[in-house]
Amino acid sequence: MAEEQLKENTSPEEPEQTEEEVHELKRIRMEKLEKLKAEGKNPFEITSFDYNIKNAEIRKQYSELEAKLTAQYGDDADALKIAGRIMTWRNMGKANFIDVRDSTDRMQVYVRMNDIGEEQFKEVKTWDMGDIVGVEGFVFKTRTGEITVHAQKITLLSKSLLPLPEKWHGLKDQDTRYRQRYVDLIVNPEVAETFRKRSKIIAAIRRYLDAQGFIEVETPMLVANAGGASARPFE
Repeated sequence: MAEEQLKENTSPEEPEQTEEEVHELKRIRMEKLEKLKAEGKNPFEITSFDYNIKNAEIRKQYSELEAKLTAQYGDDADALKIAGRIMTWRNMGKANFIDVRDSTDRMQVYVRMNDIGEEQFKEVKTWDMGDIVGVEGFVFKTRTGEITVHAQKITLLSKSLLPLPEKWHGLKDQDTRYRQRYVDLIVNPEVAETFRKRSKIIAAIRRYLDAQGFIEVETPMLVANAGGASARPFE
């Protein structure tokens, strides 16, 4: 695929994707979306997916989960169900390894044609990094010791229409990070963690002050001079 060529041709020594390449990637993704709609598989309408565990919990509870879950998959309520965004992709022919990140951590997912069926596997191969997916399966460890979810079913929940910053350079430009904070939160987990800590700190301060009988009010910012960056102040 043209998009795969654009993605795979990027290396640490090469410059980041040009604006023309980004537009071309978006065009390809829009075509994929229209094809899904034509086949009655609009991902923006298929949005219901009930996950039952977060990625960080899988890592913490691996020993317990491994003992409980087996490769025999059916309607077992113990089947793992995770959801998240595809961040990396390793194509191994009839099997793929993808990294799916949720709000807590990333998780490697093993997707094999023999497990999900040839037709579904062909569809999965057309998905892109940045897409949001739901995965059902069981947990195991690879030969290298990587905790992995072996997918028995995988569903496209939302289509990403713009490519994420490529993996080598990431999102480093400060102006872009501030203007596109949503992208910064996706590709830089440490930024998202800072947001979570800040939220907890503010909540703790509020609880303490509430318990002391303080009342929270909102007031306008008071400064000595009228201003608004380089704009002329209203009279």
